[in-house]
Amino acid sequence: MDAGVIITAPVLMLFAWGIELVLGWPDWLFKRIRHPVVWFGALVSWSDNRLNRESWSHSVRYLMGAISTLSLVGVAIITAVGITWLLPDTGWGIGLEALIASSLIASRSLHSHVSAVERPLTMNDVETAREAVSMIVGRDPKQLDEAGIARASLESLAENASDGVIAPLFWGAIFGLPGLAAYKAVNTLDSMIGYKTDRHLAFGGFAARLDDVANFIPARLTGLLIAMAGLKIKAFKIMLRDARRHRSPNAGWPEAAMAGALAVRLSGPRIYSDQSSAEPWLNEDARDPNASDIQAGLRLYRRAMALGAVALAVIAVGIAL
Repeated sequence: MDAGVIITAPVLMLFAWGIELVLGWPDWLFKRIRHPVVWFGALVSWSDNRLNRESWSHSVRYLMGAISTLSLVGVAIITAVGITWLLPDTGWGIGLEALIASSLIASRSLHSHVSAVERPLTMNDVETAREAVSMIVGRDPKQLDEAGIARASLESLAENASDGVIAPLFWGAIFGLPGLAAYKAVNTLDSMIGYKTDRHLAFGGFAARLDDVANFIPARLTGLLIAMAGLKIKAFKIMLRDARRHRSPNAGWPEAAMAGALAVRLSGPRIYSDQSSAEPWLNEDARDPNASDIQAGLRLYRRAMALGAVALAVIAVGIAL
């Protein structure tokens, strides 16, 4: 029997992140058992279909959405606590817990999805680039030219650096696997029902607000990491000046930092399902991005994530001393 091994939550997150960087979530595994987020998404869909009645009043639908959101987040937490409790404090037990946690971090897949846009765009294959960018953004890809595709890719890269990497690691470093699972549940709920549409404005309203709260600190940390990785004072200036202009209280921070670091303009008007949205520009006076800027953005992303890993390691060492 192995001797008991106790590790801190930041160390567990470092192990999990390392596994995710090396393995990701392999396609063969996805085909066989799907993914924890897919499983949770099925619960969200079930809840939405049964508890979001259009015949109910706005206030009743909001209440049902809040109850549903809290219940589903509770399921995620209880499941994670159960896994943590059942696994032994041994090397293999901690390794398995880190492996499970790695499935809720998305640094490798984010890089892969954005690279899938950059490669065809560099070869002037706009149609393939449009198809690839449609996998990571909600706007109509048919309306996007080269600059629009590059802009959408960089915005997704910046925003998801927070939502898919820094935020889950942040909550995991504080509360371990249960914190990581809770955040991922909140973020998945927001991505599925947190829209300002007739169907989800009320039912998903609580989930959207909860996601804003959960991302408040991580989004600003991500913006700081991107600005630091850019090695430009202007990146900090643009972030501080333009982040609050964004429609989201959080996404503007990493996106504005990315815009300043690359000296391009991001956000701005866009089209979702034939509906135009007049969003303000971030770094408005700069040029439009192109395929080479996606390459630069990916390099910036890698440096920012490396800085995040160093910060997490320093925290882990500090707690151990």
